Amino acid sequence: MKPKQTLLIVGPKGTGGIDRYITEQRRYLEDRMDVRVYTRYTAPKGEGLELAARMLLSSLIAVALFPFQRRPDIVHVHSSHTYSFYRAAFFALFSKYVWGVPVVFHIHGSSFDDFLATDSRVVRRLQSLVFDAVDDVVVLSEYWRGLVSRLAGEEKVHVMANAVEPAEYDPTYPTDPVHLVFVSNLIDRKGIREFLDAVERLESTPGLDFEVSIGGRGPHADRAEAVAAAHDNVSYLGFLSEEDKRDLLSRGTVFVLPTYAEGLPIAMLEGMAGGNAIVTTPVGSIPEVITDDRGILVAPGDAEELARALARLVSDPAEAVRMGRTNRSAIEERYSWQSNADELVAMYAEAA
Repeated sequence: MKPKQTLLIVGPKGTGGIDRYITEQRRYLEDRMDVRVYTRYTAPKGEGLELAARMLLSSLIAVALFPFQRRPDIVHVHSSHTYSFYRAAFFALFSKYVWGVPVVFHIHGSSFDDFLATDSRVVRRLQSLVFDAVDDVVVLSEYWRGLVSRLAGEEKVHVMANAVEPAEYDPTYPTDPVHLVFVSNLIDRKGIREFLDAVERLESTPGLDFEVSIGGRGPHADRAEAVAAAHDNVSYLGFLSEEDKRDLLSRGTVFVLPTYAEGLPIAMLEGMAGGNAIVTTPVGSIPEVITDDRGILVAPGDAEELARALARLVSDPAEAVRMGRTNRSAIEERYSWQSNADELVAMYAEAA
């Protein structure tokens, strides 16, 4: 029997979307390939100089230990922007020029477009070195393909959306009352302040019957807790396990993510898998997924517009359910892990 091709997946742990992608990537490929994962470096906790020192130490250890890994047949490096890219550049260049194996470079991250537009000649040179060296570049949507192709060349760039496993969700499509769900890090970039402002506006609007669930941790947890304490129909759940998160999303009607910057958020796809209508913003790859029959797009930072969008779906539960069912079908047909895994294996075979 021909031995399985050996794949080394390289990426950070403790980083939310990338971490979850790597976990599922391994899960769906390990019966088809010999899969190893190198995730020695983490997303450190802390602020200021302490955070910078922890990041530097974690990265230096990861770089120092990487050459001692067994040489694989192919390397798949996950990267975001700035520091993540600098670190990933080492793994990609070492794999290509020392091990001499094909390298797939997978771009995540909400601000990679800003990173590509840097004024630094040194950073631009590093970007060119990496994109010239690797065999394939994976991006999340056509939006990112257009940007990255300018450096990497169109023939190298593959669009491969993030994915979820629809079988892990059991949508209930509740409408009595409409259930609004926010699950993310409670940080400014995710739009939690605007969401809480919008909830307060809805609470002061007569005739609206709705329930709100907020999951996640972060600097705005205290305010989320205060809003929940002030209103019987609002719950702040804190950190959620993956199982609890999937259960909550399956019981949701509308998933809300008023984010300021994204690639293609896995959290949004999870909300779609749970049968939710989506209310979010037109940033990154989101407009390619959330069309008028799947949700409502609002301007980042506009709590009033967000409140109007939520009020529209609360007032018309049938529309919210139609969107939720459309989203569930889209996940099954386009954003499932099985189809994603098939694309990855085909790309690896061609690169090798």
